[in-house]
Order: sequence, then C-alpha cells, then structure tokens
Amino acid sequence: MLEDNGRVVVVDTGPDFRQQMLLYGVVRLDAVVFTHAHKDHIAGLDDIRPFNHRQKSAIQIFATAEVQMALKREFYYCFDEHRYPGVPDLDLNTIDTAEFWAGGMNFTPLPVLHMYLPVLGFRVGKLAYITDANHIPKETYRKIGRPDVLVLNALRNTRHPSHFTLTEAIEVVERIKPKQAFFTHISHQLGLHSEVSAQLPSHIHLAYDGLTFSL
Repeated sequence: MLEDNGRVVVVDTGPDFRQQMLLYGVVRLDAVVFTHAHKDHIAGLDDIRPFNHRQKSAIQIFATAEVQMALKREFYYCFDEHRYPGVPDLDLNTIDTAEFWAGGMNFTPLPVLHMYLPVLGFRVGKLAYITDANHIPKETYRKIGRPDVLVLNALRNTRHPSHFTLTEAIEVVERIKPKQAFFTHISHQLGLHSEVSAQLPSHIHLAYDGLTFSL
C-alpha cells in the first residue's frame, strides 16, 4: 500500500486483501494497480466494495489489457450490462509500459518475466517494487535506476522455474545497489525469518506483514 498526501493506492488485491485492510485500519482507497493476473494477486478484488460505499465512487483500476481480460472473466458480474446493486464498482484504466498517474502518484512500469508470463513491477518515486519475477531485462534495469528502497521477490533457497531464489535476489540487489532492499513473496521453504535475516547483509531485510517505511 502506497500513501501520499492522504491518497492511497494498493498494488494487487490478494486473497487476504479484506483482512489486511481491516487489520491496518485502511479507510480510503483511491486506486488499485495490478502487476499480473495470477489468482493470488487478484482474488480479493471483490472486497473493494466497502470503499465504493464509503467514498460514493468507483475505484480506479490500472491494469494491462491482458489482466483486464482476466478480471472480466473472474469477476464477470462487475461488468454485466445490467449489474446487481452493491457489486464492486470499477473504473478500468489500461496501462502498458508507459508512465501513468494513479492516486496522484507517478508510476513507471518495470516489465519483468515470471517464467514466460510478462509481469509489471513499478517505480514510484524513490521506491522500486517487483514481485513474481525470475528475469529482469536490461532495459528494465535502466528504468529501475538506483532507488532508495527496492522490494523484490525471493521465494526460497532452491531453484524455482518462475521466482528468484534468495541468492538470485541478493545478486539483483547487488546490481541495482539500492540504499535498502526488502524481500517479499517469501515462502516457508526459505526457512525461519530470524535465522535467514541474520545471514543477510545489513541493508537487505526480509519483509513482514505490517512493515512500513517512509520515503
């Protein structure tokens, strides 16, 4: 979740989207930006409806044409010509690799690969966020630049067909050279949080639910 001047943008709506919003007392949502269409990144979209009710407006959705196809398939009832009252109210905005604005924030898409699937990471100010990737093209490295904070996926220690391993993620950090890096999309196969954290360089951390930082 990104917050700037009271406006809130969430990247992806996972299955526990509702739980996270309640747990951290989020009462406003200006936009949702999607990285890709895998179920663990879109499953919670239905739970934006309380924000529709509270704000009396549609929620701005930013996604590629391919991701929008998946949303229309999985949440077809949101896009019917004759919609039932109370279904999520979504305003779709198509993105690709060009910069765009969402919730008053400037997003630079960062194309990466999740095995064969194109996925978008995002550069927002001094933050670069990449999840579900195992390959970063040269042009994307150029777009990433040298952010203050890099958030990157690091699934486990052993090789995986579509995710960076811990070692591979560290290599990416060493190439980008951010001031700080946080590894996300980690699995139980990585090991205990405290034990893995103790082995990492001082500027690299394992992320956790409720982690916040300011830029």
